[in-house]
Amino acid sequence: MKKFSAASTYKNDRQSVVTIGAFDGVHIGHNAILKRLVATAKNENLDATVLTFFPHPRMVLQQNLNIKLLNTIEERTQLLENTGLNNLVIHPFTHAFSRLTALEYVRDILVNSLKAKIIIIGYDHRFGRNRNADIEDLKEYGKTYNFEVVEISAKEIDDVAVSSTKIRRALDHGDIETANTYLGYNFMITGEVIKGKAIGRTINYPTANLKLAEKYKLVPKNGVYIIQSIIDGTRYFGITSIGTNPTVGGKEKTIETHFLDFNQDLYGTQITIEFLKFIRDEATFDSLELLRQEILKDENFAKAYLKQRE
Repeated sequence: MKKFSAASTYKNDRQSVVTIGAFDGVHIGHNAILKRLVATAKNENLDATVLTFFPHPRMVLQQNLNIKLLNTIEERTQLLENTGLNNLVIHPFTHAFSRLTALEYVRDILVNSLKAKIIIIGYDHRFGRNRNADIEDLKEYGKTYNFEVVEISAKEIDDVAVSSTKIRRALDHGDIETANTYLGYNFMITGEVIKGKAIGRTINYPTANLKLAEKYKLVPKNGVYIIQSIIDGTRYFGITSIGTNPTVGGKEKTIETHFLDFNQDLYGTQITIEFLKFIRDEATFDSLELLRQEILKDENFAKAYLKQRE
């Protein structure tokens, strides 16, 4: 897959089948559309091209909203590459871009830059300044610029919307298994391991404290989870606690992982943890000893769960 940082940098002599969207999560609903894109491209001897945007349009146009995304742009890129695309265009979404007229957008971006021959798009797609053009307008432009518009049905669009909504709701409630089912893969977060307060070491449960680089990345609800991580090519399992460490009077949210079978220095390295199962809500304990006993229960629960999965 070739990746382009803007429509203006797109260099390709071949014509394209294009689909357009945020594709946050690149979940099973998205994948149904992307499979159709790739299959159509192969059947028509065209390139399969996705036009997506970063930052997310709502981050630019609704800055007062605290928008959280299922994927970082790096995760979205990798997940889209896994679908078999030929080209991925990540176009910068700016106020200036949002002011393009429908004609400018179709002519300059879709036709002249991306060489669209077929556009696969939702029935409710709107575009151009103030989003004042719809799919019927796009079909009219197709007559002028010689491209075909393939409409994605209301049901398919609803499936995508339902998947996104259910994934976010599930993560907000700690329902990792439902989220992973709709994603089609394990929900993940990536960050750098930094030094924490080392409280875990005092109770014989050292943790890797993860700092996320992207503030827009959605994090599951506070609580304790079973996770897995690939470190130097080997899969390790662990227990991740998300919360403020109320037992020791913590105030800031942290993401701390105790690995069940790994105890090496990870400071300064970047790791990805994949969530497998929610264990329990965050709780406050009257002493570090009671906290240690609860973590031991968490560890035993995790080991039993993982053994059952074997």
